[in-house]
Amino acid sequence: MKEMGKAEDRAVFLGLGSNLGDRRENLLAALRLLDGNEDVRVAEVSSVYETKPWGVTEQPDFLNMVALVHTSLGPRGMLAVCREVEEELGRVRGKRWGPRVIDVDILLMDDLELEEEDLIIPHPRMLERDFVMVPLLELRPRVRLPGRGEARRHFSRGDSEGARVAFRYDKEEWHG
Repeated sequence: MKEMGKAEDRAVFLGLGSNLGDRRENLLAALRLLDGNEDVRVAEVSSVYETKPWGVTEQPDFLNMVALVHTSLGPRGMLAVCREVEEELGRVRGKRWGPRVIDVDILLMDDLELEEEDLIIPHPRMLERDFVMVPLLELRPRVRLPGRGEARRHFSRGDSEGARVAFRYDKEEWHG
């Protein structure tokens, strides 16, 4: 069993999405891989929401969710874990905002603000996306953005269809 609660542990909110193949199983497999990593523990997950595609709209609908994980990893280490999960599940990086088997994005990491070429925390477009904000606010209605205060004050629901609850995983499904 993983020992958590050490001072160096970080709280990280991850956005997960899938719109190819067995979307439900893709998300579940990603949660299991994350939770199975010795440096990561999945603590909580939101409901899973069915959402319309964002950016490139001519593609299948997505299933999206947010997971709260705890890790002793820094931002680059957590990014590496997210990419390993995507690779393990067959993600092929193609068209921006295009269809994907799985997408695992770092949304927030404690109060960290970071801007590098391939990693920006908080996620730069999260406030524009119902499929991120609705499940994030479900988990933490009063979640704060570094330097900006409560996220819900900066979020106004996007498209009229928004995000619709599809189902919820039981902890026993993703936690081994």
